[in-house]
Parts: sequence; C-alpha cells; structure tokens
Amino acid sequence: MPQIPALVIATYSRRMRLQLADGTEVDARIKGKLLRPVCGDRVFAELIPGETDWLITEICKRDNVLDRPNLRGKAEILAANVDLLIVVAAGSPQPDWFIVDRYLSAAASMNVPAVVIFNKTDLVTRDKTSDVELGDYERIGYPSLRCSAKTGVGIDAVQEILAGRLALIVGQSGVGKSSIINRLMGGEQQRTAAISNKTGEGRHTTVNSMMLTLPCGGAVIDSPGVRDYAPALESTSQVMHGFREIEAASQDCRFANCRHLREPGCAVKDAVANDAISPRRYESYRRLLALTEKLGKRT
Repeated sequence: MPQIPALVIATYSRRMRLQLADGTEVDARIKGKLLRPVCGDRVFAELIPGETDWLITEICKRDNVLDRPNLRGKAEILAANVDLLIVVAAGSPQPDWFIVDRYLSAAASMNVPAVVIFNKTDLVTRDKTSDVELGDYERIGYPSLRCSAKTGVGIDAVQEILAGRLALIVGQSGVGKSSIINRLMGGEQQRTAAISNKTGEGRHTTVNSMMLTLPCGGAVIDSPGVRDYAPALESTSQVMHGFREIEAASQDCRFANCRHLREPGCAVKDAVANDAISPRRYESYRRLLALTEKLGKRT
C-alpha cells in the first residue's frame, strides 16, 4: 500500500486520529513499539488491507517539541510542531506562577513565542498579586491577557493572537483551558469539570491531546491539565535561556560561567536586589536550576 503524509490531530495511547492531505480524518495504529507520535506530528501512514484503520509508519522531522522529564529523567514528548504556547492561569484554582514560569521556559527551549492568559475574571476580583505577576511578564515581553471563558470578555483578544497559528494551550488542571477552547469554537467541544470541592485542585478533564481547527482561523491543541510541570532541560545555560531577563542581566556578570547563586560580581543578584528583576522569578530560576541538576544526576 502507498504511504501518504498525514497529521496527528488526536492521541489515545497507542491509537491516533489522523488528518489526511485532503482533509479526511481517519483512525490509525502505530507500527512497532519504537514509534511514539504525538499531537501535531507530521507522519507517513498507509491503509491497512481489509480494515478501515491506517498504520503510522514514520514520523517526520519535528520543528519543535514540548517535553518533560519522566520518572527516569528521560525526555517525554507531549506535542510537536506548534507556533505558539499559551499558558493559562486563573484565580481558581490558586495560580502557581512557578508552573507558568516553567512553561515559559519550555517555550524558550522550543523557540516559539508564548502568551500568558489569566482566565475566570468573572469569578474573582482583581488581586494585587496577579496584577504584579502579569505586569512582570508584560515588562519582560510576554503578552498577558485577562479573559472570562464563561462570559466571553477578552476572548476577542485571544482570537487575534491565535489567528493563523497552531497553538498549544497548557496550564494547571481546572484553570479553564477547555472552556476557553469551547468559547473559541462556539460550542461545547471539549469536556469540562468543576473544581474539586474536597481539594480545591482542578480535576483532570482532558485525557488525550486533541487538535481543533478554530472558526476564526488557526488551530489549538488542548493538553491534559497538570498539578506540576518541568521542561526537560540539559544544562544551566538552557535554564537561564528560559528566563530572558536573567539571561540579559548575566552579560554583565564578572564570570562568564556565573550560575547566579553565590558567585561574586553577579549582575543578576544585583538586579534582584534593586528590583530590576522580580525576586519571585529569580527564585523560580533557582528552583528550576536545582531540579534540572537533580534530574541530570539520574541519567
């Protein structure tokens, strides 16, 4: 059977949903145990004789990947070939800005732009902490939007950013990623769930990654919500690259290999002391650096 190019638009463990070049959507299985396609992958597939399923035989070279370290410290790929990373936070559940930072670090590693969206503005009054955090992101060049998936306020601005792009939407469980997509799609396309009353944490509602084409143009990949996340980084320089204000200030450090922890003549620590760099973002850098070094010792 001839092999034809296709796009992975949904993943269900070892089963996939593909979009063929003519727009037809088909179900597919994976050839062998070594191939691990993810949503956004460009692949080659062939029709299985006597069946309606297709067989994925090859994964094309990826432009970029969102990954994370698994329990053995090896990189696990979650999605591929995206143009934009949208990181969603909300007033409920309580935002974990350290997770936001780690996704922004992943975007830097992927070499794609990132946007921070603060959802559920209909549920919470503006609080000083969120205003400060979003302001800090704006100052270092990350567009930061406020919206309400429930009321539609701010969704127009989200649509403008998404136009013509393939975006991956990430964030904590329960922040409303699927609800934002539903609003963008104009209907209940993705399953949603309320915040757990018992724990106050978000319930996982997106089991598998899925790509949806938006009426306004562009497409989104909805990824499973998380309670923690870290990118799979390999070096101190990669960690620093994910914190653009720290990377910029590091050019004035006394030592070229400064890690910005206890070294003398560190311009980064001076910038933190003078509030030119957010102390919380600096702490976030320190945590991700320590985690990256810890995971590196496992491999």
